[in-house]
Amino acid sequence: MKLKLIYPKWAKLPGQTTFNLPPHGPVVFAATLPDYVDVSFTDENVEDIDFDEECDLVAISMMLSTQVKRGWEIAALYRERGKQVIFGGISTMLHAEETVDHADSVFLGEAEGRMEEVLTDWKNGQLKKVYNYMQKSPDIELIGPARRDLYKHNLYNHKGVQMVDLFHASRGCRFSCYPCAVTYLGGRLFRPRPMDRVVEELATIDNNRLFVVDNSLAQNKEWEMELFREMIPFKKKWVSHTIQDDPAVLDLASQAGAWYVYQAIYDTSNYIRERIKRYHDHGIGVEGTILIGLDNQSEDDIKRLINFLLEINLDLAEFTVMTPFPHTKGFDDFYRQGRIFDMNWDHYNAGQVVYHPKQMSAERLQELFQYAWDTFYHDESQEQKMFQLFTKVALKEMADGTYRPRNRELINQSFGKQLQRKVG
Repeated sequence: MKLKLIYPKWAKLPGQTTFNLPPHGPVVFAATLPDYVDVSFTDENVEDIDFDEECDLVAISMMLSTQVKRGWEIAALYRERGKQVIFGGISTMLHAEETVDHADSVFLGEAEGRMEEVLTDWKNGQLKKVYNYMQKSPDIELIGPARRDLYKHNLYNHKGVQMVDLFHASRGCRFSCYPCAVTYLGGRLFRPRPMDRVVEELATIDNNRLFVVDNSLAQNKEWEMELFREMIPFKKKWVSHTIQDDPAVLDLASQAGAWYVYQAIYDTSNYIRERIKRYHDHGIGVEGTILIGLDNQSEDDIKRLINFLLEINLDLAEFTVMTPFPHTKGFDDFYRQGRIFDMNWDHYNAGQVVYHPKQMSAERLQELFQYAWDTFYHDESQEQKMFQLFTKVALKEMADGTYRPRNRELINQSFGKQLQRKVG
């Protein structure tokens, strides 16, 4: 059978450097399909959908709330052509109650070990409206290497510079952060993949640059250190979320190729200041992730936090406004309090205020969001700071012999030409 797998496009935030990473969810899903399924994949963010392409079944994989309405539109176009459509992915789970009205079937939960049942039902003309596996996670050992062969790799570069591939070594998160939906999606159990399966997948990844997309690497120190030891021989250069604040862990992370981390910055404490310094001491860059608009933040608090960011030598900063995504504590609280005034999912992009903040107007929070970006990147643009990070990784690759000449062949625009001159 022929299955058409689609990742819907979404509108990028204005004024920010935009680039597209190869999406992880669709190719992880594709790896769960039986061998008799012939998969064709389209990431609508980098290419158009050919609605006339021959297929038997359409699967739409959605990660973000801002993809939901476009996903529904795509489904409608296929269903008008007589094709059945099944939805899956994170935002399908968050918006299942509405998505079911736009689908022939909705799959909720993780797909490993479960797609044979779904496809058998489809072949027998008995496709269920909902397959709900959210309360029971599959055996973690079933997760195999993602189907990265489905990517059109030449479409994932930014102005001639090779982007990262995405990879995960664990699922789940034992933390329960206020704005996050991970607890709803998969509970609070940290589920590391068997290390031999992690190594197996790393060996299949041709790209030297990775984004390790685990919710947090700082969940089990012993496992984290074992992961880094196993990564060292691959000489990958990688980005991740938080790493454990421990010199021994950071040293191993550096040896394993840690390039930079996404580190939440939530206050102006000395702990945060020292935390950033320790990353830098180990040669690891930091992109601060800064959430504004929480109930305990006044306008002065937000401005003070932005000034603090300029003092602590961040490599990059990413600002988001508090967004009450469905099935989060934030959504439950704000909805109950009658504070959500916008339920257009296209606007749930972490850059648009959709609720009434506690200590200021929605309009003022929107202005402060723009003020944060403008202030942090006043002296150096986001693209300039990104160039500096890419220069550092290219120099590391040259030092250990993993910098690839084919990267230079891609370099044909201003950003890439600067990198070419810098690394020779």
